Amino acid sequence: MSSMGASLVLGLAATAATYLGVGRFCRWAEHRQMLDVPNERSSHTRPTPRGGGLVIAAVTLLGAATIAGVVPSLWSVFLPYAAGAVLVAVVSWFEDLHSIPRSVRFAAHLLGAHAAILGLGYWRTISLPFLGAVSLGRWGIAVTALWIVGLTNAYNFMDGTDGIAASQALVAGIGWALLGCTAGQPLVSGIGLLIAACSLGFLGHNWPPARIFMGDVGSAFLGYTLAILPLMYGFFDRKGTGAPAVGLLLVWPFVFDAAFTFVRRFLRRENVFAPHRSHLYQRMTSAHSGHALVALIYAGLAAAGGALAQVWSTRVADGAVSGVLALPALFLGLWAFAVAREHRLACSTGAQCIHKS
Repeated sequence: MSSMGASLVLGLAATAATYLGVGRFCRWAEHRQMLDVPNERSSHTRPTPRGGGLVIAAVTLLGAATIAGVVPSLWSVFLPYAAGAVLVAVVSWFEDLHSIPRSVRFAAHLLGAHAAILGLGYWRTISLPFLGAVSLGRWGIAVTALWIVGLTNAYNFMDGTDGIAASQALVAGIGWALLGCTAGQPLVSGIGLLIAACSLGFLGHNWPPARIFMGDVGSAFLGYTLAILPLMYGFFDRKGTGAPAVGLLLVWPFVFDAAFTFVRRFLRRENVFAPHRSHLYQRMTSAHSGHALVALIYAGLAAAGGALAQVWSTRVADGAVSGVLALPALFLGLWAFAVAREHRLACSTGAQCIHKS
């Protein structure tokens, strides 16, 4: 069977396995009363099963292990990733079942980052738009760990409305599948394909109105995996110093929203670790933009980043740099859209029409 045919079989099998597995999990979660009950910060209005991301993690890891089994030389790369991913998923699963201290979650994420760095190394030099090659030296360990832990948590923070996390993973997974295929990296392309296929299968149950949520086990696992893929890409291609920029471009809407909200709350002297509903995607859904529209907007923004990632990966620096200039403009447009929706809602309900930033 050709590599294209094998990829098609793998993708279809992962999509079907996830869709069917999540369907069974949904019934089990309802029977066990494993439900996400709405509160004042929720964007849903009825108790909904959670934790369906466990199926995404299981199918992805099983599929990646199959790829490593076909190409035994990949085991040394797969095992460090799998060790960290399993640790993050297990701790997040316990978080879905019973709330656990924030310190325990953070420690698990740090250990997951440590496992990846031990097995795959860290970024000593990275190439960035406008700056070119930047030497990190030993600081690369801290930068790599911050990236892994930061994206794992950012992805978890951003999973707060129907379809948004799975659709973002679908786009990013397709991007990594194409990049890995172009670079001749079967494990990178395979994991990217699995992430995309599993996310598509999950969206069959999670697209608005969602019948099940992926929970922390799904969002943390996806965030961790998407953080490790650029590290894995650089492991196979030591000249691939642009891998961090590629990884960022494929998930930039989540990173920008999380960072923007963190800075905004910090400047307002709010407790940045306290639960809230001030992410831009939350503000849009609260302003009656609709879950589906918000998910599609973020998926579209991710696709724009994916197109730039493809350009950057081919080392066509001029095209990438000029394209990256568009991202802040796109994000400012997203912010302006959220503010406008809030302003219109306030006026339509008779509230005082004020400009909110």
